[in-house]
Amino acid sequence: MADEQEVGKCGCKGIRTCLICEGNDGKYNLLKTHTLKYDFRYDPELKLAVPVGDGVQEPFPFPGVFLWENFVTEDEETEMVAKMDQDVWRESQSGRRKQDFGPKVNFKKQRIRLGGFSGLPAASHKLVDRMTREPLLAGFRPVEQCNLDYDPKRGSAIDPHLDDSWLWGEHLVTINLLSDTVLTMSLDKGWGDMDQGEVRVAVNLPRRCLIVLYGEARHRWKHAIHRKDIQSRRVCSTFRELSAEFIKGGKQERLGSELLDVALSFNGVPINN
Repeated sequence: MADEQEVGKCGCKGIRTCLICEGNDGKYNLLKTHTLKYDFRYDPELKLAVPVGDGVQEPFPFPGVFLWENFVTEDEETEMVAKMDQDVWRESQSGRRKQDFGPKVNFKKQRIRLGGFSGLPAASHKLVDRMTREPLLAGFRPVEQCNLDYDPKRGSAIDPHLDDSWLWGEHLVTINLLSDTVLTMSLDKGWGDMDQGEVRVAVNLPRRCLIVLYGEARHRWKHAIHRKDIQSRRVCSTFRELSAEFIKGGKQERLGSELLDVALSFNGVPINN
């Protein structure tokens, strides 16, 4: 089904752009850019941000990133993407396509309703069981899954951002499929002694890996996938849990319990938010 959809369609709004709208409408990316003064790569074994090039910067600890290589097998990857492609991919911002499995949320007004939410997809049941065997994710109970489709022909990317913290909880979990890519972590105003200019830390994401962002990597460092780092089709599934406000002891515990009951029924179909 993915191959049957029009390549020329675009879902960009406002200042966000992709190759399609840039070519058709003469649009260009108006996002503010920062002088890149400090450039690092993440070393998953040492858990350090290591300087790139011959600069004088020192490595520094970079906590809050967990990588699980080969989280799924090649056969599982093929099956997962085939099932996604049986459903409709809807145009999204910056050349991406998406499939949403989650409640309908107005983050600005902090309102939630079930809408057409019927749960996470059935195929994700075994994946959630597997990821929760990792001690870091032992209590992870996802309430939302978002599938994203990136293609270099559309100039797909996602701008630097922080995920919402009112509804979404401590751990952001993503499974990376079909191709290697780079997740770019960034701070606009520097880090430690590097107080001028933007700081970037490149986290390599191997094909079929799982990545978890938590702690400062979740709440302080923005994350992005840049256009230059999409060399072939990339599909990912991101799972989000509820914040403290919606779990036991929180002021919206009842609503959170209702959302989780639906999510973990694993009867979901993509919703049209």
